[in-house]
Amino acid sequence: MSKTKAYAAQTAATPLEEWSLERRAPKPHDVQIEILYCGVCHSDLHTARNEWGNTIFPVVPGHEIVGRVTAVGDHVSKFKVGQLAGIGCLVDSCRECDNCKEGLEQYCSNGMVGTYNGQEKDGSGITYGGYSKQIVAHEDFVLHITDKQPLEGIAPLLCAGITTYSPLKHWKVGKGDKVGVLGLGGLGHMGVKLAASMGAEVTMLSHSPSKEADAKKLGAHKFVLTSDKGQTKPVKGYFDFILNTVSADHDYNFYLRMLSTNGVMVCVGAPPTPAKIPAFNLIGGRKSIAGSNIGGLPETQEMLDYCAEHNIVSDVEVIKMSEINEAYERMLKGDVKYRFVIDMSTL
Repeated sequence: MSKTKAYAAQTAATPLEEWSLERRAPKPHDVQIEILYCGVCHSDLHTARNEWGNTIFPVVPGHEIVGRVTAVGDHVSKFKVGQLAGIGCLVDSCRECDNCKEGLEQYCSNGMVGTYNGQEKDGSGITYGGYSKQIVAHEDFVLHITDKQPLEGIAPLLCAGITTYSPLKHWKVGKGDKVGVLGLGGLGHMGVKLAASMGAEVTMLSHSPSKEADAKKLGAHKFVLTSDKGQTKPVKGYFDFILNTVSADHDYNFYLRMLSTNGVMVCVGAPPTPAKIPAFNLIGGRKSIAGSNIGGLPETQEMLDYCAEHNIVSDVEVIKMSEINEAYERMLKGDVKYRFVIDMSTL
């Protein structure tokens, strides 16, 4: 065991502050990583404030982790000391169910173990995330990171990147497809970059006219201001695929009307209240609404390799660890382009 500096929320009503936690010594198949950068995901905020009602306090958020390997267990074969490595949203699963065997550990039938606020499979305690100086995980849940790109830009790929890459790949989005990306935030800006790189015609769907210039810089070919009927009418029945990244309450039916026959809207955002969708909005056009959750370990490594090949990283604002509470407030206001990343040397 080793003492590790971290930032934690002690209750849902108190700000994050410096805290000390115990990390296990590396087991035979474990990799120990000195964390260099950690992205800030909206789910970090939800968890720190117990907005989903499942937080175990104290909680150390952070699941967009990149760093350098400082120790490995005796049986580790995938990593060596000194290499760059990353950890995303999960650090364990049962390894035995059909989903795990197919590389879909995020859908583990017996429950995946989140990088933070999760219960260790061996009953040894709660997982603590990347707002800390180091982390230890089984080598099967650690990812290889290129040294050819800025680490701070790679960090959000471990969540925002894979969350948008996975549905685009699953639904085989590519050349000739008309893709709408709803919402230009941490997820949406990655959706634009990835869909455009895959050859699709990408349209940003946003209620904010100020997002148009940025959307086109990121790779969007078109922009539709969703509050302007003159712009939304021409895209009725237009899109083959809509990537819906919005986590606030909104009318799904408004966007289902924009899908073509056999079109699919995939939700990767998680609004707080249920949606009401009349069956006729799906029946008329054999349309689908679906969801997708991050990605398994093989697909996450595939995404990282793809982004390295195509020189894709997240657009980030690097902050100090002491600025995390301010960053949360700014995140709620949408005041970030497009992902905060913590420089862990500041802890």
